Amino acid sequence: MTLSPAQSFARDWIAANGDRISADHMAIWHLHEPAWREYRSAAWYVERLRAEGFTVENPSCGMPTAFIARYGEGGPVLGAHAEYDAVPGQSQEPVPFRKPREGLHWAAAGHTDPHSALGIGALSGMLAAKAAKDRFGLPGTLVLFGEPAEKVCGAKAVHALNGAYDGLDAMLSFHPHYLPGLANSVVWDTHCGCYWSKIYTFTCFEPESWLGAAADGGRAQPVYNTAAVARAPGATDALVMMYTVSKLTRESMLTHDGRWTLNEAILAAGDACADNHAPRFAQIQYAWRVTTLEMAERIERVLDQNAAAAALATHCRWRADWVAKVRHGIPNHALARFTMDVFRDCGPPSWGEEALGFARRILGNLGLPEVADPLLPEISVLQDPEEGERQLRRTLPEWQRNYTSDDYTEYTWHVPTVRLFVGRPMLRPLQPGFRYPDWARNAMGGVPAMMDPMICKAGEVIGSTLVGLMQNPCILGAARAEFAERTGGGHGGSRWVAPLLPAGFRPPIDWPWPEYVETVRGHGWNKPMLPPGWEPSPAASAEGDAGRAMRPANETCARIALMRGCGEAGDGC
Repeated sequence: MTLSPAQSFARDWIAANGDRISADHMAIWHLHEPAWREYRSAAWYVERLRAEGFTVENPSCGMPTAFIARYGEGGPVLGAHAEYDAVPGQSQEPVPFRKPREGLHWAAAGHTDPHSALGIGALSGMLAAKAAKDRFGLPGTLVLFGEPAEKVCGAKAVHALNGAYDGLDAMLSFHPHYLPGLANSVVWDTHCGCYWSKIYTFTCFEPESWLGAAADGGRAQPVYNTAAVARAPGATDALVMMYTVSKLTRESMLTHDGRWTLNEAILAAGDACADNHAPRFAQIQYAWRVTTLEMAERIERVLDQNAAAAALATHCRWRADWVAKVRHGIPNHALARFTMDVFRDCGPPSWGEEALGFARRILGNLGLPEVADPLLPEISVLQDPEEGERQLRRTLPEWQRNYTSDDYTEYTWHVPTVRLFVGRPMLRPLQPGFRYPDWARNAMGGVPAMMDPMICKAGEVIGSTLVGLMQNPCILGAARAEFAERTGGGHGGSRWVAPLLPAGFRPPIDWPWPEYVETVRGHGWNKPMLPPGWEPSPAASAEGDAGRAMRPANETCARIALMRGCGEAGDGC
């Protein structure tokens, strides 16, 4: 296909506004707020979109950091989405060595994927489509969803439950990517699977009733001594018991067929109590990524049983609250094919010498050869989606229809949806199986020369696709027909899966999620994790020593030995 004049206008609008797009990304990257606490990031989007003429609903569906922005009226209703949450424990400056954010704790949040780029890629595409719509008088309504808390798959299921996606004709979901066969492509059949997450709370409200009496060695006491009496096990023991039993029962949750994961995070443990009082309160969060709803339900049943057993053994009560309950995704070939055709006309992203030089400096600081081509070749090549599907299927059981998890899948049950991948810069492994430290990826996410090519390419493809859909109602008709076929009649059809969260669900915004706070000491991270003096060694001032400053010398030597193929590392390495 060849881009229409209106599509070409949208594509060229991105290049003409490249400096502004780059500055927009850095604004969000430097805010780096974690899930459900993206207050400044969401406010930035709301202000920007209103300045561009969008009508913005914020808060949205009870979520303070969510928004829905609309432009235009009538015609097809076309959507995209921004995400902007960062990840705790990933603090990193945009420098080619490990260095936490200046003035912040090393455990503070940082962007990893990065969602800062994901959101600005979608925003720039929307603004490009808006510019073309106004210039060429195109019919249509553009909708940008602000979706917080993707890292816990939190917002989209809430939006879906409240009908926010009803009435949409197409949705474009962009994500940075780099895996072979999937970078610079669209998902064909194997979309993401389910993500479910619960918080289990244990409370010990009546510790004095443990064993029915406050006996002391069988001798009756006129007044029992709280500092000496046998106390109830309490909430901390309940949490530890659930944690341990859930580890022991993993083999009984699911078979080893198909890829699935179960993760946990302790949100609160004990009361920081003194003396002999039973801990009254503890919380643990579980999250599981699976292929099918049946697998998700089985894990939930085992976890609930474990919580009940732990509470019974420790004289506690327990309850479980949903954080996320996300459906698996379904494909739409018609929309995927059209988007990929647009991508082919726009071409893949490419990176210049400034980006390559930064990547080489990372290699040098890791003690690795500074090769001429330090980035993955896949990120600069278009990938055929059907070939990418074949490559992915080679690693999965034949029966497994979904892989990993993400909450964009909620869109797929309400509107024809395409999942767009654009190549993001990643270092090329210099030997099979070698894994770079996470800080290297996070550092590249804050370097404009690294991120701008990917963000602008996403903007080109999203903007040109939105314009093409406004101009080609037959494409939307084919996408809607396929959606109806896959769901057995569309919304409410025989194969349609309704939102999984219970009616009246309140967004999980009030839990003790990590966040930045304002105190008399200034703006800071509220989860210090470790006292001063326990942080990793500070990065050396000279870049050449920075890689070694963060780990023991023998580990550095071992890495170099691995890359050089010189066998075991010794003192003379």
